[in-house]
Amino acid sequence: MEPEKLEFFRNLLNDRLRALLEEAGAELRELTDDKENLADAIDFAAMESSREFTLRLRDRERILIRKIQDALRRLEEGEYGYCENCGEEIGEKRLMARPVATWCIDCKTEAERLERRSWSS
Repeated sequence: MEPEKLEFFRNLLNDRLRALLEEAGAELRELTDDKENLADAIDFAAMESSREFTLRLRDRERILIRKIQDALRRLEEGEYGYCENCGEEIGEKRLMARPVATWCIDCKTEAERLERRSWSS
């Protein structure tokens, strides 16, 4: 991949990582600074349900943060943009849609097809 493209993806990944970390920090402060006086059990249950949903979202973001950090590591090591399965270059369109992609579209499609087949068996 050309150096300009690598720099583009480095900036894209760093921007997404920074935004996720800022959002996670703000959400954590909000969850820990919760000073609501809850009038009854229904209010408490609604707050707990909302908190549980938020924590599930944060867990998904935590996984994405790890994937972004791994993509940045691969970028530094010269491995970014190459399929971990077949070794071929991952298409730029795929990387634009999913900058943390580790498999080319052909390998990913085949893996998903095999997964669907194993579920239907």
